[in-house]
Amino acid sequence: MDRLTSTALLPETFQGARDDITEQMGMVWQQIKAPVMVPLLRLAVFLCLVMSVMLVAEKAYMAVVIVLVKLFGRRPEKRYRWEPMRNDLELGSSAYPMVLVQIPMYNEKEVYQLSIGAACGLSWPSDRIIIQVLDDSTDPVIKDLVEAECRRWASKGVNIKYEIRDNRSGYKAGALKEGMKHSYVKHCDYVAIFDADFQPEPDFLCRTVPFLLHNPAVGLVQARWKFVNSDECLMARMQEMSLDYHFAVEQEVGSSTYAFFGFNGTAGVWRIAALNEAGGWKDRTTVEDMDLAVRASLKGWKFVFLGDLKVKNELPSTLRAYRYQQHRWSCGPANLFRKMVMEIANNKKVSLWKKVHVIYSFFFVRKVVAHIVTFVFYCVVIPAAVLVPEVEIPRWGAIYIPSIIALLNAVGTPRSLHLLVFWILFENVMSLHRTKATLIGLLEAGRANEWVVTEKLGDTAKAKMAVKPARKPRIRIGDRLHLLELWTGAYLFFCGCYDVAFGKNHYFLYLFLQAIAFFVVGFGYVGTFVSGS
Repeated sequence: MDRLTSTALLPETFQGARDDITEQMGMVWQQIKAPVMVPLLRLAVFLCLVMSVMLVAEKAYMAVVIVLVKLFGRRPEKRYRWEPMRNDLELGSSAYPMVLVQIPMYNEKEVYQLSIGAACGLSWPSDRIIIQVLDDSTDPVIKDLVEAECRRWASKGVNIKYEIRDNRSGYKAGALKEGMKHSYVKHCDYVAIFDADFQPEPDFLCRTVPFLLHNPAVGLVQARWKFVNSDECLMARMQEMSLDYHFAVEQEVGSSTYAFFGFNGTAGVWRIAALNEAGGWKDRTTVEDMDLAVRASLKGWKFVFLGDLKVKNELPSTLRAYRYQQHRWSCGPANLFRKMVMEIANNKKVSLWKKVHVIYSFFFVRKVVAHIVTFVFYCVVIPAAVLVPEVEIPRWGAIYIPSIIALLNAVGTPRSLHLLVFWILFENVMSLHRTKATLIGLLEAGRANEWVVTEKLGDTAKAKMAVKPARKPRIRIGDRLHLLELWTGAYLFFCGCYDVAFGKNHYFLYLFLQAIAFFVVGFGYVGTFVSGS
């Protein structure tokens, strides 16, 4: 009987202990909430609202510029002198300037034939063009394949050079810099650059070079990207929406107003004199292309963006590849901002307004504020406000501004307007990594100069995957799970449950959807390659 009584009393003891712990935690929370959490959260809300206003103002400004550009038809051909290339009976092919085409690559087994073939197919006199394949591959089999492809085109009369080096110092920037040192480059006036998955149309040089030929102040002509695999999976469509906005709005606005924008690292043609005057390629950040563009702009060179000239290329098809790419694209600009902000401010060659544009709009708002406010406000502060009802977020900051920003972003890809909600949720998830990368770049922390080449699949891999019977891939649990996303999803889900029980703002509608998005990415159910049917 005594034993039964003790057994019956044991759960009540545990229950009492659990109640005591919960009560103590509640008391601690109440004690620190008013003096600590409420002021800190109010400060965070204020800062996030300020950043949100900065971002929406920048988006609105760019939207107005785009409307004016369309209304007044300010096409590049009207703003700059442009004449088509013509054959001269007296001068012959010497009427055409000498062009170098650089194709940097690293273990690009799936796509090397596409880029080399497209470059060799450019419509330009064969004695006025040099194709330079800069192969940093470490796989000897791939190196042999690339070299054999170069020999095959050389046997057809194409002036193609296969160049390798002893090490990968400086990565892409190092390869491009080394390529410019060869003696035959001294005879070239312009250099076109294509990454290994880019396939320019035959008329690419005929449409870009005239801008450089007839406008001595123009140092760069940049084409737009066209994505060959944007319909293969939902993640690719999300990427297309973001990048289409970048090209259709950000690049167009920069070209139309200040003749400045960030070089995209590929699908562009540089005046070699501008490249050299700017100091050539530097590998101090992971955005060597943007670094060069900023330095050239500070020397007074103008840039032209051609929105109607598109070059086919491939989007990352796996989450792993996309995350590495986004780390590089977020960390690099922030790190470059840290290194160049004073150099830009002290420059004497450009106007005050252009310096303000580069420092405030180009770097601070678009490369720093945009990433930080997206994650901190929508994935940390708004959920935290559910737990601290004393802190109120104005409706215009929590709903209206993000809605306007999302709608303005959607104009770049009208065909994907119905996917806007998915794009918002996905961008918020990716903002976790972009914010982390931005802070690493600003602080110049350990991974500031990490460079991982973006994996490409190409047509060959797609054909293989379409032919092979479907089988379940073997993926280790550790490779598939992403803990940061899972922890963030759990935090959002908890806040959503708390809002259902005690809240009054109905934030749970958003919090649950966003939590699901983090869980989907966290468990690895996004970004796997989907072959076309």
